[in-house]
Amino acid sequence: MSSLYRASKTVRSRRIPFNLFSDYYIPRKFDSTPYLNSYLCWTQCAFFGSHFREDPSIDLSQYPPDKIRNFSIIAHVDHGKSTLADRLLELTGTIRKGHGQPQYLDKLQVERERGITVKAQTATMFHQHNFLGTDTKFLLNLIDTPGHVDFNYEVSRSLAACQGVLLVVDAAQGVQAQTVANFYLAFEANLTIIPIINKIDQPTADPDRVKEQLKSIFDLDPNEALLTSAKTGQGLELVLPAVIERIPPPPGDSSSPLRMLLLDSYYDEYKGVICHVAVVDGALRKGEKISSAATGQSYEVLDVGIMHPELTQTGVLLTGQVGYVVSGMRSTKEARVGDTLYHTRSTVKPLPGFKPVKHMVFAGLYPADGSDFEALSHAIERLTCNDASVSVTKESSTALGLGSDVVSWACSIWMFSINGLNSKVHIQNPAMLPSNPKQRVTACWEPTVIATIIIPSEYVGSIITLCSERRGEQLEYSFIDSQRALMKYRLPLREIVVDFYNELKSITSGYASFDYEEADYQASDLVKLDILLNGQPVDAMATIVHRLKAQRVGRELVEKLKKFIDRQMFEITIQAAIGSKVIARETISAMRKNVLAKCYGGDVTRKRKLLEKQKEGKKRMKRVGSVDIPQEAFHELLKGS
Repeated sequence: MSSLYRASKTVRSRRIPFNLFSDYYIPRKFDSTPYLNSYLCWTQCAFFGSHFREDPSIDLSQYPPDKIRNFSIIAHVDHGKSTLADRLLELTGTIRKGHGQPQYLDKLQVERERGITVKAQTATMFHQHNFLGTDTKFLLNLIDTPGHVDFNYEVSRSLAACQGVLLVVDAAQGVQAQTVANFYLAFEANLTIIPIINKIDQPTADPDRVKEQLKSIFDLDPNEALLTSAKTGQGLELVLPAVIERIPPPPGDSSSPLRMLLLDSYYDEYKGVICHVAVVDGALRKGEKISSAATGQSYEVLDVGIMHPELTQTGVLLTGQVGYVVSGMRSTKEARVGDTLYHTRSTVKPLPGFKPVKHMVFAGLYPADGSDFEALSHAIERLTCNDASVSVTKESSTALGLGSDVVSWACSIWMFSINGLNSKVHIQNPAMLPSNPKQRVTACWEPTVIATIIIPSEYVGSIITLCSERRGEQLEYSFIDSQRALMKYRLPLREIVVDFYNELKSITSGYASFDYEEADYQASDLVKLDILLNGQPVDAMATIVHRLKAQRVGRELVEKLKKFIDRQMFEITIQAAIGSKVIARETISAMRKNVLAKCYGGDVTRKRKLLEKQKEGKKRMKRVGSVDIPQEAFHELLKGS
């Protein structure tokens, strides 16, 4: 104990002055003391763990708007966007070649595990180029975007900060569904499009065929396409000069009041909310007061800088530049994507912003053990801190208990016109649809999507059959070239969110590409399918299906339930019903004790008396007994619903 007291006294006597509110820690002469280095390890990690750094060699005032180029890389999934971004970062000296991890801008764990880009990432680069006869240093803002169809909104947000895009196409696979979707996003935004045919080093590469596709589908000049291989570095020396010469500088007035477009935000446990912004007009400096046009709240700029590629403090952002701002926001809910930020006490016209994010998936989350509800709530709160597109409402179910309805990006929101109600009712949960015969459904609508499918020509018949089975309506059918066809279908959203993509890939041996966008509601003959256990409805198992599929779906559900519900001492009936009409039924027989075991011969009336007594007991048990539905039964039903 005495040794511990002496050690603590020594540390107290050498306590280091440290200002919690200063931006930088000034080393003292006794920092080299070995035992103090380890003692300060936690403090240094706490204050420098969020990877903020300062580079005094960067002077953003040297880069007026005419020396800035903002561009994005768009492509179908797995066409080489992230690898191309790595090579451009190496060419400009932003990262050292061979150092760091591949796909440097992919930060999330799921991106590393799956090899796909989920979140758009920004990096600022500096590049010397002979422009109009003079060597000029340019500031290039690169945004690497996702290629998967589910992250289409992430791409549209990124394009708002750009004046041009690099449209990357795989030299072997050619134009695919998301290539088409991303092209039209850039085309509608009136951006300069530079086509890049990537992976020309592959044995199956056919750049000439891809050039013909670019001409026939997008009306792009084949001679303007750049042939590259991001893997080997072939042709990459032509990319940055093309960006500088073809893409226009950002518009904006440096003498006008500050207007910034909020592109994205995430929560950092050391700095709070970090906002990614694009300065449209004016300039932003550290220490200034800014306000939000959406919320009206004011904040002080605590830190400002660029992504180079890590967060690099510059103290200022000028017109046309893209960077980050730390303003003391405590929640990403305060940072509304598409918001306009401006100087407090100034009057500006808000920027157009983005379309509001439309939720595309509804998930009801319930803990397997009710005591874990608080832990689930805490985990969901952490998720919402880092993704502003997620919204949460708490709900309860008689079968599953307390849970959360997490909207992560409308699996299905049905619209019903009910007799007795004057307006249309939006239904998210099938249990919310009334089963009262007096409130009869007079009309119903369901959300639809416009699906774009690109497939090899030999699979056309199989895909037409698949889409017909999913209640699809063909809108377009054309051939891209002699080997591939493009088809457009209007499909109910419910028919594609579960296993449509898997079946599509299975039928076409993986060669199909698929993209979809929201469409209008369409009238449909929908019914509520209830699951009854001993005549009692189970709200968590209710579903809304098309009338033509109700018989098959009901039969599948009761058969699955029969496998997972344990036998009881009384008979259990499992029924699928539409209103009062039962369309499918299974029966789980009761466990039965042999009450005649001790009857050796004797009058038959004695045996009948024992059997009748047992029968009455079973009836009484059925009235008062309850059926325990295991979690496995719910999991199995959710797999196919």
